Amino acid sequence: MTQDFDIYISSFKERLSSLFNQEYDYNNLSLSRDLPPDFLSKIMDMTPLAVAIPESHGGRGVHVKECLGVLAAASYESLSLSLIFGINIALFLEPLAKYGNITVQEKVFKQFLENQAMGGLMITEPDFGSDALNMRTSYEQVGDHYSIQGQKHWQGLTGAADYWLVTARKRNENGDLTRDIDFFLTEDAAAEQKIEVERRYNSLGLYAIPYGINNIDIKVPAAQRLVPESTGIKLMLDTLHRSRLQFPGMGMGFIKRMLDEAMQHCHERRVTGIRLNEMDSVKFQLSRLQAAFTLCSAMCAYSTTVSSISNDLSSHGVDANSVKAFVTDLMQEASQICLQLSGANGYRLDHIAGRGVVDSRPFQIFEGSNEMLYTQIAEAIAKLMRKSKENNLLAFLKQYKGTELAAPFFSEILNFNLPDQPKQREMMTLGRMIARVVCYQYVLLINNAGFNDKMTEITRQHIKMDLAMFAGQLHSNNTADPLMDYEENADWMKFASL
Repeated sequence: MTQDFDIYISSFKERLSSLFNQEYDYNNLSLSRDLPPDFLSKIMDMTPLAVAIPESHGGRGVHVKECLGVLAAASYESLSLSLIFGINIALFLEPLAKYGNITVQEKVFKQFLENQAMGGLMITEPDFGSDALNMRTSYEQVGDHYSIQGQKHWQGLTGAADYWLVTARKRNENGDLTRDIDFFLTEDAAAEQKIEVERRYNSLGLYAIPYGINNIDIKVPAAQRLVPESTGIKLMLDTLHRSRLQFPGMGMGFIKRMLDEAMQHCHERRVTGIRLNEMDSVKFQLSRLQAAFTLCSAMCAYSTTVSSISNDLSSHGVDANSVKAFVTDLMQEASQICLQLSGANGYRLDHIAGRGVVDSRPFQIFEGSNEMLYTQIAEAIAKLMRKSKENNLLAFLKQYKGTELAAPFFSEILNFNLPDQPKQREMMTLGRMIARVVCYQYVLLINNAGFNDKMTEITRQHIKMDLAMFAGQLHSNNTADPLMDYEENADWMKFASL
């Protein structure tokens, strides 16, 4: 794999464009479950997953820039395809390259390079979604293999992946499960390792990717257990944080596609003789898309500096959660704006914006719901503030390494003290604010390296507006709780005149 990456990614983009827009009618294909095997095979003929395989095993070397480049190229044409790549790269190949047994690596990577193999990660369970530390899938060591039993669901590529990384907790002799988590590689082609798909889910979007519920009752060789550097929980955090930091790769091409489609439509479409892009409200929406493009670009650049498999990311909660939550919010907003600007045509499943609204929505949920991640961001910063005995948010963010450059741009909005006993809803709003300051710092960093000044200024104005909106929410003292018996005296018919 010695071809120059710029040459490779250019030809990869051209080939994808041809496949999606000329050789196959993908607008109609996108309404069907799964990608046709011959279509997917032609994509995989270009060995895009080689970017996540070490050079020692014949790959391109697991360079973050190349991994994100492939994700972005794919998501410009199909968010589903990019997610297929993202699952393989961040949730299978990278952890295997970092923690796997070298003989197992040799066999598996060879299958990826030569036989278009795919892999995925099984963490989520029906009764323990985000509560991964309480998962019930368990294992016992029996001689030279591990016996694993349990149930997992909502794994992308359910029934389609050739290999899985399965998480489980050790069962002690007394039947109790240990706190730590271990990862095991399974091979579907081996009878004793085959994971049974109980049923497939009728997922709302991302039709190209099968999801479902999996029953696990397997035996795997001892060599197929990943070896953590310290604990399995840290291995999991390292893997998930790396994946979250690489979400902008999937967001990059998608947001650019929404921007390009909206810009072209608003230039060509006229209302009462005036181009849409000449109307002030439309200019505002297009500038929102350009701010999203700028922020995602900056996140990609930041990810290349920190998310290499040579780095331990287990402690990178604030930046990883900020990037994942904010970029997925941007993806959903970008698709909504593009759909709105496209008018009635946008409200079709075979329109790029209509499809994009549905396909980008679950990104705000999987790998940690954004509400949870924003809350964790705020809790982490609040903990650091208590430790430093600083109660003023602005004062802290101006000296915190992850926000020291960006915080001064929003001094007036951020200059307040944290509540003594904040409610969870307030922590979530605070997390949204902190994430935006964190990510605007990445914009400043690429701007200092030569990125477009005007795009940076557009982004600053939109971040400032968002922060002001969230600050208003934070200071509104909204304590409303739902009524469990809300129907009492709530039938409008009783209060309507004849």
